[in-house]
Amino acid sequence: MVFRNADLPGLFHHADTLAIGRQQSAVKLTRTQLSLLVVGAAAAALPQVRTGSGLQLLSAVSALAYAGVLLATFGAARRHAASHWQLNRSAAEFIKSMCWRYAVHGAPFDLSAPDPDGLFVARVEEGLRELKKVGWRDPREEGELAAGGLVTPGMRELRARAFSVRKETYVRDRLIEQRNWYRRRQETSRRATRLWSTAITLLTLLALFLAVLGTFSVAQRADVAGLLSASAAACLAWSEIRRHQPLISAHSLVEQDLMEMHVAMENTVTERQWPQAVYETERIVSPQHTDWLARLRS
Repeated sequence: MVFRNADLPGLFHHADTLAIGRQQSAVKLTRTQLSLLVVGAAAAALPQVRTGSGLQLLSAVSALAYAGVLLATFGAARRHAASHWQLNRSAAEFIKSMCWRYAVHGAPFDLSAPDPDGLFVARVEEGLRELKKVGWRDPREEGELAAGGLVTPGMRELRARAFSVRKETYVRDRLIEQRNWYRRRQETSRRATRLWSTAITLLTLLALFLAVLGTFSVAQRADVAGLLSASAAACLAWSEIRRHQPLISAHSLVEQDLMEMHVAMENTVTERQWPQAVYETERIVSPQHTDWLARLRS
């Protein structure tokens, strides 16, 4: 039996799509702001070019770049792309986690639950109400998504299977899949950390070199040093916004915990212990747990 994202309810797919779109918007907006700041500094540092009317062309470019930063900042304040991204990602991952717990008899949806379907819907709606309190918008209430059941045929089919099938499916399609995802994210973050650290170091060294030359009156191009400083600051801000370094540690810890849980599920976890083991695995892969680890490692 194979259980994929296609077997999850429409509400998950809606939240997941919105989260991806809002993330791309937030990242693009931040990249635009930092790029415009560097362009503004570069235009101010370069030798000026006068037009026939006496207009300083590069100064005008610099002014336009800084105006663009202000407009982008104003747009970010109105769109709230970053907050909508986080809220929809939390909603999508919460729904996904609850669906997996229901489908494989994870706590509290084990065999002892008198009405697992009713309990599942109640728990999901309760969690979504908490998200609505902090700004999440339910697409079902706004007509963006047709009202549909939260329990899909694929979830019911997996839930009806024997323990061995549920265990094999969960370990393969959820636990191992998550372990691989965290490993890939670690490699991506390590490459990004090396790239931006190298860029910051080189830009800072060049700025230091020019500053030393200026100290001994060998060079007077302080504006170039300022451009290098602005570029290094932009690289540092981008690296901090993306949180590459703390996420490396957080993802490494989560992967280690999942590896230990994988070993336990394959060797020692019995059917009686299974519901709690699934519950613990879902707690480990929750975004809130990763964010908490990332803050501790910051």
